[in-house]
Amino acid sequence: MRAEFLPAWLRGLPWLPIVVLGAVGVFAIGGDWLLPLDPNELDLGAAFKPPSWQAGGSALHLLGADNLGRDILSRIMAGCRVSVIVAFYAILFSGSIGALAGMIAGYFGGRVDVVLMRLIEIQQSVPAIALALILAAALEPGLSTVVVVIVLTYWAWYARIIRGEIMALKGRDYIAFARVAGVSTPVIFARHLLPNIFNTLVVLGTLQVGQVILFEASLSFLGLGIQQPDISWGLMLSDARQYMTNAWWLITMPGLAIMLTCLSANVFGDWLRDRLDPQLRQL
Repeated sequence: MRAEFLPAWLRGLPWLPIVVLGAVGVFAIGGDWLLPLDPNELDLGAAFKPPSWQAGGSALHLLGADNLGRDILSRIMAGCRVSVIVAFYAILFSGSIGALAGMIAGYFGGRVDVVLMRLIEIQQSVPAIALALILAAALEPGLSTVVVVIVLTYWAWYARIIRGEIMALKGRDYIAFARVAGVSTPVIFARHLLPNIFNTLVVLGTLQVGQVILFEASLSFLGLGIQQPDISWGLMLSDARQYMTNAWWLITMPGLAIMLTCLSANVFGDWLRDRLDPQLRQL
């Protein structure tokens, strides 16, 4: 179908990233109902089974099987759930905390701004992996630890950007009129400031999806994130690293899943930024 026959709102959509992200979401929500095989079922007779298109492959294992005979495709599909859950909660909490801190710093200024900005600078000076090591020593590695690490790592990123937005907005006439009218600060935040930074938050959250998924995979790869018997793309990479030379598909397939998901999220985030930014829409 040619583009001119599509509705105006459908033209220019990044269809491939939407399809990839949609598939990840469907697999995460569908759960065990959509999996071709049990992702944790052991079948030593199928150990190191290559992909179906390679000599010795089987149609039962389209992307091959791992060292324990577990189906790679089923495990990749099952790993979508962890990626979606981590991305959702990490972005929700880090975005909320960062947006609130940025709004307070930008609106009140003065000592409040100085204190919050110093906290942001201190947080950003701590390497994320070092923070993960500290939390992993204090907490048990797992899904909740991954979310906590990501929230503590990325909230400052939101806060710094939102602070700049609020500093530009607080000088507007409608904010001054609201103050003169005696409108309380929480109401000003909720009715006048938050709606004006909502598009920015949406774009930041969309662009952060790929970063969160990659960060979770890195933590799981290092043994600080998701643990067995849960399934994570990073954990699959960790299990497959010792078989790279004789079973390339064990590390290639989950690696491709991470790459395609992160790339799709970044492309969709760039498109969304262009659509929501009035200045870019006029170009």
